[in-house]
Amino acid sequence: MPDPRDCLLSSYDYKLPEERIAQEPIEPRHAARLLMVPPVGAELEQVRHETVWDWQNALQPGDLLVVNDTRVLRARLRVRRSGGGLAELLVLEPRGQGRWLCLARPGKKLRPGDQVWLEAQAQEPLPLQVLASDAASGGRIVQFPPGCEDAIAIEALLESYGEVPLPPYINRHDEADQTRYQTRYAARPGAVAAPTAGLHLSDPLLAAIRARGVQLATVTLHVGLGTFRPVEMEDLRALTLHSEWVEVSPALVEAVEACRARGGRVIAVGTTSVRALEGAAAAAGGTLQPLKGPVDLVIQPGFRFAVVQGLLTNFHLPKSSLLLLVSALIGRERLLQLYDAAIKQHYRFYSYGDAMWIDPGAVLPDARPLGT
Repeated sequence: MPDPRDCLLSSYDYKLPEERIAQEPIEPRHAARLLMVPPVGAELEQVRHETVWDWQNALQPGDLLVVNDTRVLRARLRVRRSGGGLAELLVLEPRGQGRWLCLARPGKKLRPGDQVWLEAQAQEPLPLQVLASDAASGGRIVQFPPGCEDAIAIEALLESYGEVPLPPYINRHDEADQTRYQTRYAARPGAVAAPTAGLHLSDPLLAAIRARGVQLATVTLHVGLGTFRPVEMEDLRALTLHSEWVEVSPALVEAVEACRARGGRVIAVGTTSVRALEGAAAAAGGTLQPLKGPVDLVIQPGFRFAVVQGLLTNFHLPKSSLLLLVSALIGRERLLQLYDAAIKQHYRFYSYGDAMWIDPGAVLPDARPLGT
């Protein structure tokens, strides 16, 4: 019987001491702690505490790791308003003809028709025009200079004027974040937040994983508003999420099919990889097919996965869509019990924090892909 509490946002709350929020990354990347989720039916006392470096031993020859190769843009921009006050824009997604959807702070001070000046040290001020409000996101449509049509085209401007948009709960601002808040395989610009589980994968760990006979494949999901915007609806049965741009290539589809044929397991690195794979499968009626375009799939308890069998993931914010997604794999109550254990064991939470490994054997039977 489904638990009716699974449909209530308030059921996904937990208390996290502020000192458990990681303010800086562990070095080397693979030295982060790793909570190993026990198999279905096992007592929670059987949870093991290892490191991400040890994760290679949980993988099997023939497995396929799917990683998100998005690259974080320096999307946080400081602007000066015509009255002289400062404001901030977070560049989210293109809307055509050099127009971009941006989150604005303070939004009330940036009204349609306003002109603002983009400022950065050693750069000439650059005028931008606020064109309109966007009701769906609460953001603003901003006109950028000619040529800023897409993420690749605007990246040079952002490199000159922007900053990496670290989450608001991280207080530090260090030049090292420009590289440390990127995965080692980041290749395709377009994200405004890192796919954080992938931050743990160092070059030596990736080499060790390949040496075990594990294959890697890439998917692209440009992390945007749909991933980090707070869920505000108590009744989750009507939940919708802002779409994010995804590319599932024919090569990735072939890699997943080959993995299944050889008896391997499809392992997602991060919730964004899950959303991309499952969104593409849902768009094709339940079978993974190539896709290039927006995905707005909601994954919460009761969801039957079509592709993903296991997951490496970080510890997520209360009442977030990411917490719903992980609950769909292992159950809400079990997840919150594991989070409580992680807090007591002094795990580090959120983007620069530690990680959790959900082995295929820990996934609820009703959530597993059919035939696995």
